[in-house]
Amino acid sequence: MPEETIFTMPLEPALHAAFLAQAAAENRPASQIVSELMRDYVAQHQPASDHDDYRRSKIDAARASMRAGLGRPNDEIEAVYAARRKRTATEDQA
Repeated sequence: MPEETIFTMPLEPALHAAFLAQAAAENRPASQIVSELMRDYVAQHQPASDHDDYRRSKIDAARASMRAGLGRPNDEIEAVYAARRKRTATEDQA
């Protein structure tokens, strides 16, 4: 059997009663439902944390590049992408 931890939290009495009644109606232990809810919550928010770490590393690399004098001015980047958009539009019309 896996290790278990006791998790205690205050709840509104009406919410607690409604939750227990619904769990009983589904013939499921309340602890099982709470565990599923917690797993779902963690799963939904974990990718965001991973993406935040990835984004942070990209930003840090970009800042280091700028400090090293390897950056390019925004106007130059805008001109490059304007030319790409124009070229793509021309190719799409052909």
